[in-house]
Amino acid sequence: MDAGTGERLERALTGPDVWGALGTLASDPPPDLVEAVEERYGAAGPEQRRLLTWLLRSLGESGDPALLRLLERARGEHARDVLATAVQRGLRIPAGVLRGLVDDLGMMEPVVDAMGLSGDPSFAPLLAGVLDRTGLGGRAALALGRLGERRWTGALAERVGGVSGLDHTAFARALELMGDPAAVPYLVRWLRKGGEPAGDVHDALVRITGRNPLLPLWTTSEEYTRNARRAWAGVTAAGRVPPDLRDMVVESPSWARFELDEGRGRIRIDFDAPAAGSSWPRWNRSLFVGGEPLYRVGSICDTCETALRLLDWPARRAVRGAARLRGALSDVHALDAELLDASRPLLEELETGHYRVFLADLPLERVATPERSWWVRRWEDRTEADLSQEPDPVDWPGTEHFQLTHRLTEPVPTYGVVLPSQPLDALDDDQVAGHRVAIEGGARPAALVLGWVEDRWVEAAHEERFLVGTVLDGHHKLAAYAEAGVPARVVLLSRLEDNWAERDGWGARLEAVLPWPGASAG
Repeated sequence: MDAGTGERLERALTGPDVWGALGTLASDPPPDLVEAVEERYGAAGPEQRRLLTWLLRSLGESGDPALLRLLERARGEHARDVLATAVQRGLRIPAGVLRGLVDDLGMMEPVVDAMGLSGDPSFAPLLAGVLDRTGLGGRAALALGRLGERRWTGALAERVGGVSGLDHTAFARALELMGDPAAVPYLVRWLRKGGEPAGDVHDALVRITGRNPLLPLWTTSEEYTRNARRAWAGVTAAGRVPPDLRDMVVESPSWARFELDEGRGRIRIDFDAPAAGSSWPRWNRSLFVGGEPLYRVGSICDTCETALRLLDWPARRAVRGAARLRGALSDVHALDAELLDASRPLLEELETGHYRVFLADLPLERVATPERSWWVRRWEDRTEADLSQEPDPVDWPGTEHFQLTHRLTEPVPTYGVVLPSQPLDALDDDQVAGHRVAIEGGARPAALVLGWVEDRWVEAAHEERFLVGTVLDGHHKLAAYAEAGVPARVVLLSRLEDNWAERDGWGARLEAVLPWPGASAG
């Protein structure tokens, strides 16, 4: 090991800005940093050991082998700290090491979480034995769900009605992870007997059965529960039902509405699988396009910042538009029944819900660097806010995208961004040029975009909104509009269920932003 690395690590641990110095080390680590951390760990006190464990976690995959080595010899509180970090990293602990930790620590949260990640069914009876233990039962249920041990499906389903709060959510989500149709009769029976709140059970039934019945829009938890009870009455087994597009109405040349029952859900915003080590069974969400997670949307926390991050590009084009739809979008001057009808094959891929369709002209620019993106530029509007955070160039989606050239509304700062579902640097220049010629000649080809509004009160000190869109069809068109300096014609689909504001009701956030000044059917 280079002596200089050890000295840098020591200065970081003992300097005035410990977290800043460790963060710098983690962002640009010397090749032998992991070795230096392991060597320093043996002589460190409890607080410094926690710092070193955090540093290994921050190093990602390169720090994982060291965490496993430390676990082999750690005991007591030190073992708990390292194990909790290994769980957060999603590491599979060797069964022999994990059994030793059970003997040392007993059945506690990080031990239970590690059992769920182990892939070893021999831990299932131990997990089942603590399902009724206060403060641990929900974690044990999720661990059984991760193991996929369907022998315990009935035990989990029977307990859903006997727990509340986060434990109720955890048991329902555990059944989602299990994916066992044998849970369906238990859950339907619970609904029929008046169990509430019904949200977690409804979501579990959707994921287990593959069905997704449309619930009427609701105003209270009791009303939602009644709707869910009616929707699932008589359902006893899994089995998809064909999508049903209905009540498709063109209200004006610039907006329309429709309802989708039993949507396929290949294009949706949905919760991620529960993260091991977290006390929140529902927290982060992702945007799925073509059935694959495309962007991490971030948490449901109303006081956290809006944050989106590219996960990975799909192996193939996420959305393929039919020739009829492409033709209908080639030159759009108003919304009409023919355009909506041509969109049916794609609309059926959406999540079940109540939808609004807007035709608008968006002045877009193409953004390739964090500094130009609204995710960083939003700090320009925060000069008077008392926030603990600082601007960070990594606070952007991690990919080139489109965004509105100006804020949408005041007094709440509102930013518009349109994210691609394929890499923009792979666009065909000839196609972009062809669209630009048509646009400059007066044609208005339209892109098809899924959108929603994120409304946050950041740290309870600064209110801001994001209108977020994801391109389902029309990347080349948007690039051409941006090059030509002409507002881009967009057919924007938005699901009311993704735009609910507790204080204002359904679609209030959409109505605050759409249609914005300058929106036009042209």
